[in-house]
Amino acid sequence: MDRADIVIVGAGHGGAQCAIALRQNGFAGTIMVIGREPEYPYERPPLSKDYFAREKAFERLLIRPAAFWAEKDVNFLLGTEVTAVDPAGKQLTLSDGRSLGYGKLIWATGGDPRRLSCAGANLAGVHAVRTRADCDALMAEIDAGKREIVVIGGGYIGLEAAAVLSKMGLKVTLLEALPRVLARVAGEELSAFYQQVHRDHGVDLRLDARVDCLEGADGQVTAVRMADGERIPAQAVIVGIGIIPAVEPLIRAGAKGANGVDVDAGCRTSLPDIYAIGDCAAFACDFAGGQVMRVESVQNANDMATCVAKAICGDERPYRAFPWFWSNQYDLKLQTAGINAGFDQTVMRGTSADGAFSIVYLREGKVIALDCVNSVKDYVQGRKLVEAGVRPDIANLADVDTALKALVDV
Repeated sequence: MDRADIVIVGAGHGGAQCAIALRQNGFAGTIMVIGREPEYPYERPPLSKDYFAREKAFERLLIRPAAFWAEKDVNFLLGTEVTAVDPAGKQLTLSDGRSLGYGKLIWATGGDPRRLSCAGANLAGVHAVRTRADCDALMAEIDAGKREIVVIGGGYIGLEAAAVLSKMGLKVTLLEALPRVLARVAGEELSAFYQQVHRDHGVDLRLDARVDCLEGADGQVTAVRMADGERIPAQAVIVGIGIIPAVEPLIRAGAKGANGVDVDAGCRTSLPDIYAIGDCAAFACDFAGGQVMRVESVQNANDMATCVAKAICGDERPYRAFPWFWSNQYDLKLQTAGINAGFDQTVMRGTSADGAFSIVYLREGKVIALDCVNSVKDYVQGRKLVEAGVRPDIANLADVDTALKALVDV
């Protein structure tokens, strides 16, 4: 095949969902999905949790089995990257030198793990946790007897990896450069709670921790040297410091974008017949006060994919899906509803000592987001508060005996 009616670049959640939604909405043309990895689309969140802990085999992570894609007549080019885009000629240059034409192009590449910039960053034993290959490499090192692991980055990926490693009985040191973990996505109450949880499980969690370099011997990492000169032994290092949107070919082709690629309300880029979805797409988010941002979540990738597929099939509507997120650490399930950007007040429902509580975020008196730890009822009912833009009585909001759904119509 040297041309497809629809080419989807990226075989993650967004790319897979887009192909599925196109067929569900009656698209009968040719579809080609290009994926960098050799595997068919699979779920990413379990990599740092169930898969890494050996609780779920890789086959159970597949979004659909290979037979499904054949049945739906969705073609794949796996182990392949797009190196250049010609929007005028509607041609893609592939990593193997071939060209592929398209009618419409959907860019769903997500992002690449942000790497350390210090000396030693390229030593063997330094890992990201973004792909199956990343996890397999780290798992093999642990199987070989490595027991001293340093995790750099106190976001969700770093915390989830630390939780799994700690449960495996390994010696885990977690380094966060900021004064608290989850500083970019959560309030101080949630940060303090998870810091204590990890320390209670034996993780040596350090804040305001500045890495100077990684040390090694014979090309293999052996230690992390801190800015104050301390040397932390490390037989393996996990780097979880965010992602860089994988959009360079689009930007070189003239697409607008600074942090990722910019898209309009219909997920279109500034280039003709080219859409972008998922982690790499920056859009004006209604649930963040119209702030242009990228939303890194499976929900966002899937909902953007469905939005684009429906538009291509004639049902065009602006993208306005409700944002939600989750994280599993130890026996704790965190569910987040909404985006807390610009919050100026928080209200705690319950106490962190109970291991089940919710933090409600408000901006100018209006509920904009909730973090719910082992509190499914608050999460489900709290979504309605965010969607309705409720300005509740604070005393009622804080009262755990008052159901959040009772505040929606007040």
